[in-house]
Amino acid sequence: MAHLPHLVTDLGLLLGAAGITTLLFKKLKQPLVLGYIIAGLLIGPHFSLFPTIIDIGNIQIWAEIGVIFLLFSLGLEFSFKKLAKVGGASSIMALVEVVVMLLLGYFAGRLLGWSTMDSIFLGGILSISSTTIIIRAFDELGVKSQRFAGLVFGVLIVEDLVAILLMVLLSTVAVSQQFAGAEMIESVLKLGFFLLLWFLGGIFLIPTFLKKASKLMNDEMLLIVSLALCLGMVVLAAQAGFSPALGAFIMGSILAETTKAEKIEHLITSVKDLFGAIFFVSVGILIDPGMIITYAGPIAVITIITIAGKFLSISAGGLMAGQGLRTSIQSGMSVSQIGEFSFIIATLGLTLKVTSDFLYPIAVAVSAITTFTTPYMIKMADPLYKVIQKMLPESWKASLDNYSSGAQTIGATSDWKLLLQSYIRNLVIYSVIIVAIVLLAVRYLDPLVREHLLEGTRGDVITTIITFFFMAPFLWALAVHHPQKAAQGRIWAYKKYRGLIIVLELARVIIAILFIGFLLHQFLSVEASIVVGLFMLALFAIFYKRIQRFYIRIEDRFMANLNAREISEAAAKPHSNLVPWDAHLTSFEVLPESAAVGKTLIELQIREKFGLNVAVIERGNSTIMPPSRTERVYPGDKIYVFGTDEQLEHFRVYLDNVDAASKVENEKEEVDLQKLIIAQDSPLLHKTVRESGIREKTKGLVVGIERDGTRVLNPDSEMVFVEGDIVWIVGAPWRISELGETAYA
Repeated sequence: MAHLPHLVTDLGLLLGAAGITTLLFKKLKQPLVLGYIIAGLLIGPHFSLFPTIIDIGNIQIWAEIGVIFLLFSLGLEFSFKKLAKVGGASSIMALVEVVVMLLLGYFAGRLLGWSTMDSIFLGGILSISSTTIIIRAFDELGVKSQRFAGLVFGVLIVEDLVAILLMVLLSTVAVSQQFAGAEMIESVLKLGFFLLLWFLGGIFLIPTFLKKASKLMNDEMLLIVSLALCLGMVVLAAQAGFSPALGAFIMGSILAETTKAEKIEHLITSVKDLFGAIFFVSVGILIDPGMIITYAGPIAVITIITIAGKFLSISAGGLMAGQGLRTSIQSGMSVSQIGEFSFIIATLGLTLKVTSDFLYPIAVAVSAITTFTTPYMIKMADPLYKVIQKMLPESWKASLDNYSSGAQTIGATSDWKLLLQSYIRNLVIYSVIIVAIVLLAVRYLDPLVREHLLEGTRGDVITTIITFFFMAPFLWALAVHHPQKAAQGRIWAYKKYRGLIIVLELARVIIAILFIGFLLHQFLSVEASIVVGLFMLALFAIFYKRIQRFYIRIEDRFMANLNAREISEAAAKPHSNLVPWDAHLTSFEVLPESAAVGKTLIELQIREKFGLNVAVIERGNSTIMPPSRTERVYPGDKIYVFGTDEQLEHFRVYLDNVDAASKVENEKEEVDLQKLIIAQDSPLLHKTVRESGIREKTKGLVVGIERDGTRVLNPDSEMVFVEGDIVWIVGAPWRISELGETAYA
């Protein structure tokens, strides 16, 4: 009989146990992740009733591959552009939660008598919530359309990036065994440098490569190429001294910006599920049941700290961000658990051999308990809000309402803000690129030139000139390019600001010259640097126009790749991150069997029955905004409505979400919530909503008016505008801006 390797028998046992256990958990309507962990526990070395894994070392290697594909998949869902679009409220909530849980975890560990490293890793484990569990709970409870759900998704996006940062910082702390401030700052700067460099390089190269090769790629080839890119970035991250999982996450986030993102995500799902299952089963294999019994007390304490700490920190962050009491409580009750990243951080501690054996099973036990409690926490959010609302003094409630209203008022962006942001952004981006070019020249180009062309000073001169050729477009952009030329022109019109503009321009030129000096210092003596430096400046002046055109081509290619996904989708989905009051804009899709199909909006009486305004109907590749009263509803229509959570919930019961497609002739446009301030000389002053012509001029819909602190949601068409009114409109921002004579944001 042929010998069967232990790897094959172990893998068969692992997947068999996982399959049986997860079928049982699916029947019980429990998270599959817990099923995988239980399966690992049953076939692990601490449980003798079932066959046991023979070679745990091989399974751990497979588990590491599982972590890589799990992080690659999370990166595909993450996208750095999503992070840039996350509202300030979600960012504040996420950062407050992470800081609070890091401190609570650390002090809890110290009070329990644990070592410093155990306490630090416990803080990291407790600081990140579970994206998988929250999304599943939202789906099952039908709350994805509610306002707080959007905030929670934003929090999870920020937490994903924080988790990557924590992995780097915890690795640094583990190696140094101390809080070395200089090393921590160096690690953060190094991470930021490589993140930005990889993202810029990846966006410039990879979408172009996929586009050029698209005609040669079927699903099989796209899968292979995607996995090759993932593992290539894994190797690159490891060479740079980072976790391999970080490389997988970065490549996923780069591919998330391409037009192939959805297809890659679909193709990678089976691979991710297979290796993800192996990873979570391996989590269970490493659990010692005796350890859980021994540490039952700490597990109970840490579970309470997790649930209470996350609830209080997220709720406090929501109130600080002006999101209102109800939304803050709902958000806090939704994220009171730990999950995937917690396992990865706990595994990191074991791999580095800096944490005790008991920390890992404690983290798994806390995760299991908080996973079970998550749906019940979400259900309890509204009753808890009502109890707290009754207990609060009227003065406190009024203060919270006023603060929430003020925090959500949108201000116009000043020209100075636009200009300074562009200066800082350009300085950071071009500095990273220029430094990377110089470092690559030092490490690879100079040895190559010395070995194959010329040795000594002459070889260094050739290396310097070649490096300068690659640097020149970015030096031009750093010193000369004006991304906010219009804003700078408006500021220049004021004579008192011209001196500041001149100083900023000189600073840009000086920084560019310093980078040239940095290049020369790497290869040449002072005397040679002066001669070669003057020669390079002469070349720069001679080929100035060509350098400028070359940079513009680079920038155009980068922006085209960065926005390719949005361009291919024709337009971004209508959304609003900053919405007044407790009302917000959300969408629903119409079921083919819905009672609404075939009826006009006037027949449906959506405003009368549900208190909602229909702002937009999206049909296939086009947008109808605002829809007329005689517009009919068809299967697959996506209806965007504006109202409160209660109104939207009633409407959700009436309409279910499905996918379909249809076509109309109206061109699709971006839709957002905007505001107009009725000034003394406004042409809208003393006119009714109907007489104002806002609907006809902007294709917009008036959804609210704020007057002297009083809010009117979905106002009557006969309401008259008065001076100082803040009018909220759902429509295309560029159309609303064309009204003129009014301030808008």
